[in-house]
Amino acid sequence: MNCTQTLMLTALMAAFAVQAAVTPEEARQLGATLTAVGAEKAGNKDGTIPEYTGGLASPPAGYVKGSGVRPDPYAGEKPRLVITGKNLAGMEDKLTAGTRELLKRYPGFRVDVYPTHRTVALPKAQLDNTALNAVNAKATDGGVGVENALSGVPFPIPKTGNEVMWNHLLRYQGQAFTTKYESWNVDSSGTPSLATAGEIFEEFPLADPKHTEVAKQNDVFFRTKLTYLAPARRAGEGLMAFDAVNPSVQPRKVWQYLPGQRRVKLAPDVAYDTPNPGAAGAATYDDAWIFNGALDRFDFKLVGKKEMIVPYGEYALFGAKVVADVVKANHLNPDFVRWELHRVWVVEATLKPGKRHIYGKRTFYIDEDSWVALASDQYDGRGQLYRSSFDHLIYAYDVQATYTGNHVIYDFVSGAYNLTGMSGPYGGLKYIDPLKPAQWSPEALSGAGVR
Repeated sequence: MNCTQTLMLTALMAAFAVQAAVTPEEARQLGATLTAVGAEKAGNKDGTIPEYTGGLASPPAGYVKGSGVRPDPYAGEKPRLVITGKNLAGMEDKLTAGTRELLKRYPGFRVDVYPTHRTVALPKAQLDNTALNAVNAKATDGGVGVENALSGVPFPIPKTGNEVMWNHLLRYQGQAFTTKYESWNVDSSGTPSLATAGEIFEEFPLADPKHTEVAKQNDVFFRTKLTYLAPARRAGEGLMAFDAVNPSVQPRKVWQYLPGQRRVKLAPDVAYDTPNPGAAGAATYDDAWIFNGALDRFDFKLVGKKEMIVPYGEYALFGAKVVADVVKANHLNPDFVRWELHRVWVVEATLKPGKRHIYGKRTFYIDEDSWVALASDQYDGRGQLYRSSFDHLIYAYDVQATYTGNHVIYDFVSGAYNLTGMSGPYGGLKYIDPLKPAQWSPEALSGAGVR
């Protein structure tokens, strides 16, 4: 076999590895040794991660049906472990690079580790679809797209990094919700400033119970519409974005409304490493939700699964109403952040040759129970830690969905950080019926942004 033939065979094997679904024998692990979404059902050897027993079955006392505020079901618990820069030794392997850096840099930063709860329980339809996806769904176009997938986890027994990332992108978040929120930047001196405030709608069309067919390549799986309310110079701006199941077939569509121009225009640069004005440039567009958008600029390597201490069950942060209580110099107030030990999938993303991005490498940590990306470390082209992100997950027990509205990104070069998604001052998060199709038109975006 000559060199050319060897290269061709290697390429074919790689393509097959990306596209192959699991065997029926492997799929039978779901509901047996694995949960219905592919997590390990058993607890860990130390007993610090419990067995999965079905998730949080019902809302806690004090929850008011229809309310955007969700009481903390574990409010009375105390940390079982507190990690600071002084007792970090021996714990490094269970902390992300960003968490370790924060502990080393800032004496006031600490990690309060609470008992682990495996709260997430998805609707039965999602679980049934996941079982079908296990043997039918496939990655396409080198892992950039997905085919033969129903609404559910497309790859509950993942074989590649791309499959894990697609599980994150297609994670169940309900069908539609809305919230008002604030985004705050804190500079290296500890001075906070309002980056933006806005009202956002998010919808997940494939999660519609009436959508019972496998997704087509150009089907939209996520769409969002937001209107900026503050600061004054940005009030009235609007943005609307659609993401499809295969961005190689149907790239992201984005429309922007600018009050000064009184018109809606296409905005093709709202993706990848373009600075996100919603965070006043403190993050890229694809930093939102830890990662979003197309997978075509990085090679995603599945490193494996690890036990890691990550943000989880963030009801205190979700319900916080006073910004000054949460946003402190150098980092969030540790009193508002709950950390738990969970098994996460670790994926390393390396920038492809010839592709452009401000990050040369990224490491993602994706929760096994929800497929939510909980944290990431971003490195520059020299391999130096540049930024780190954390998404603060809550389980919306009233609708059996996950939510990660409070996103924080730390910039280790500038010493600044950004918190996006603080909705407590505005009554939290409300799940709603999907908007009418006309409300997703460019004309509707201009109407919403008029001031």
